[in-house]
Amino acid sequence: MQGLIGPPDYSQEPSRHPSLRINAKEPFNAEPTRENLISSYITPVEFFFKRNHGPIPLVDDISSYNVSIGGLIAKSIQLSLDDIKKLPKHNVTATLQCAGNRRTAMSNKKEVRGVGWDVAALSNAIWGGAKLCDAFKLVGIEYNTKMTPSGGKHVEFISVDQCKEEDGGPYKASIPLHQASNPFSDVLLAYEMNGEVLNRDHGYPLRVVVPGVIGARSVKWLDQINIIEEECQGFFMAKDYKMFPPTVNWDNIIWSTRKPQMDFPVQCAICSLEDVNTVKPGQVTIAGYALSGGGRGIERVDISVDGGKTWIEASTHQKDDVQYIPDDISSDKWAWVLFKAVVDITEDTEIIAKAVDSSANVQPEHVETIWNLRGILNTSWHRVRLQIAP
Repeated sequence: MQGLIGPPDYSQEPSRHPSLRINAKEPFNAEPTRENLISSYITPVEFFFKRNHGPIPLVDDISSYNVSIGGLIAKSIQLSLDDIKKLPKHNVTATLQCAGNRRTAMSNKKEVRGVGWDVAALSNAIWGGAKLCDAFKLVGIEYNTKMTPSGGKHVEFISVDQCKEEDGGPYKASIPLHQASNPFSDVLLAYEMNGEVLNRDHGYPLRVVVPGVIGARSVKWLDQINIIEEECQGFFMAKDYKMFPPTVNWDNIIWSTRKPQMDFPVQCAICSLEDVNTVKPGQVTIAGYALSGGGRGIERVDISVDGGKTWIEASTHQKDDVQYIPDDISSDKWAWVLFKAVVDITEDTEIIAKAVDSSANVQPEHVETIWNLRGILNTSWHRVRLQIAP
């Protein structure tokens, strides 16, 4: 498209913070250290995890950049970045999480395919931009529309990047129209991140942010928005990011038998410690994050210092000087909470963390029960081991 191009190679990649743990170089996929991840409620841009499927697009002329809205609607339009900035601006605090977060731990039980993420394939930011539902009004789609007169029921987002999974074509994904047109879903056409212009890694000049949903639906480097009848049939909707049972393998998989994953389940992980740690006897801080999809809050985070025999409740917080109350108007419903507990350790032990969301969903105890061949949605109890220093 004019103004924004998807390069065919990796010769013009942006610079990244040297502390990132690189899981794949081309395309570039990296996560912050556990310590850096929970160093603040709002993740600094340089520590925000990087998830890509091809070379990072380049803007050659921002004045000629525009995004189209078309498909099964009465009239199609082209919107420049200035046009989008004329719409009411909203700031939405939302955590984006890759569906493959914690994949490495699942692969340790039985091999899976995909980027080997630790526990930091997620981050929290303040996204600034226009609500998609407000842009839709420009083409005659009102709030909370389930279907257009022409039969459109889904909203497809198309990027400009070049993905090998799409045979060199662009990344694409879709969400239901009723979600996209609902003002309370907070789906954004975002041009800012943490109060600054988006950088290239995170979608400059314009991206979609779909809160409460796996990050695969928040398409970066936006080119087209199409109203379509059925779900997008791109690779990452039709043949990836679907949750299959442990009995399905690469010989018997039938992709069409499962719907594309949208909301993510309740999740938490300890980030103040690595998988195996040597400590002195005494007090140890257990800290990390917890979150749930669909706008559900976190009711509590339980910590066990004896391998799951007994439990204590960790403290949880979001914003400084504001008490965190699940699902309250004072809380950020699309964002993670950070948790903390200080415990006494006198011997070698296993520390476990599990979260419960405001709908009483709880993380499964064992990863084996949710193992799947793509290694997505590992939300099993998070476990780390402590060894007393000699």
